[in-house]
Amino acid sequence: MTADRPPSEPNAPKRRLPRLPGVPFLGIKVPFRTLGPGSVSSLLKIALDVTYVLLMVITAILLLLFLASIFIPIANLNIIVSNDCGGRQQPLTRPLLLFGVGALTSYFGGFLMILRNLRLIFRTLTIGDPFQPDNVRRLREVGLILAVVTGGVWVAQGLVAARLAPGVMEPQGFGELLTPIFSVLVVFVLAEVFREGARLRRESELTI
Repeated sequence: MTADRPPSEPNAPKRRLPRLPGVPFLGIKVPFRTLGPGSVSSLLKIALDVTYVLLMVITAILLLLFLASIFIPIANLNIIVSNDCGGRQQPLTRPLLLFGVGALTSYFGGFLMILRNLRLIFRTLTIGDPFQPDNVRRLREVGLILAVVTGGVWVAQGLVAARLAPGVMEPQGFGELLTPIFSVLVVFVLAEVFREGARLRRESELTI
């Protein structure tokens, strides 16, 4: 003998799972906008603008210093190259000074070009239209410049370790290049993602 069950009411409201504020069903609602005016992208765009101006000033100062290094007298000047284990004194020659200031200027100039492209990319994010063909080119330029800067730093440090401070400064190993190489590959992959997004957008516009 089984117990009697109360008949179900046909018009009884269905029970729903409770929802937390800001958390939709089967997903988490983002409490802020990532694209468009007043979004996180616009705030990052402002930060990039400020950094770009500061980096431009630093690069300009280094460029003037490089030009001044051609004419300023450097007789009887020495530099000390040191690390955790000690150091050594090295006479400062004009080729060495030009190489050091020029390498530093090129380093900051490379990142200045990277920031220029990133500012233009974030400008499209701010207006809510990221999948533009120009962004593909900009990302590829960022990846190429980053690869050149990484290779230049690796070569410059190897030359300094071999010529300026042998036994004191060591050249970079291949293990130290893994993170920059990974960053370059990520940028190129993002460029392909944007290229695919631009293609789909173009096809949808032609369909409409």
